[in-house]
Amino acid sequence: MSDRNGTFEDGGPPPAGLRARLRWGDPPGALHDGPRRYLMMRADVLMGMLRALPPEDRARAADALARSVAEHGADSVRAYARQAGGDPRALLAATAAAAADLGWGDWRFDASPARLGLRVAGSPFAEGFGSSDAPVCAPIRGMLRAVAAAVAGADGEARELRCRACGDPVCEFEATWPAR
Repeated sequence: MSDRNGTFEDGGPPPAGLRARLRWGDPPGALHDGPRRYLMMRADVLMGMLRALPPEDRARAADALARSVAEHGADSVRAYARQAGGDPRALLAATAAAAADLGWGDWRFDASPARLGLRVAGSPFAEGFGSSDAPVCAPIRGMLRAVAAAVAGADGEARELRCRACGDPVCEFEATWPAR
């Protein structure tokens, strides 16, 4: 696991971060990490779309977004896992570093054999949405599901337990998977 400075507990540096691998303008107007294309977008633009939906449609759209992030984010997780040499702790550190590089907040994982917890300070999704009666950080929930599947070797469920948009101090998530 990494500390606040992004170093491993043994004092060594984490693998090269996503920011160092991003290629800007190749081709013009594109942003890539290897074959994976990224885009920069204001959080309030994305989350404003969800906010504009009626609550029942918002929940369905957020779930679809979480599923899409889990599906497509798994490709990024596989790249981080290769970079981490198959070490689950290094994978979590690389994922947290990539999340920070992408502006997805400050991620802190808490791993156990049957659960992967995640605390996120500064979620752009909560900030972009504004005040809410329900958790709104579906993209992080989806990415946690992809990370948990890689760590556990099994697909499971991820849920947001607390959300800054609901007035909590940080966003908290939990992923669980079936016992093996």
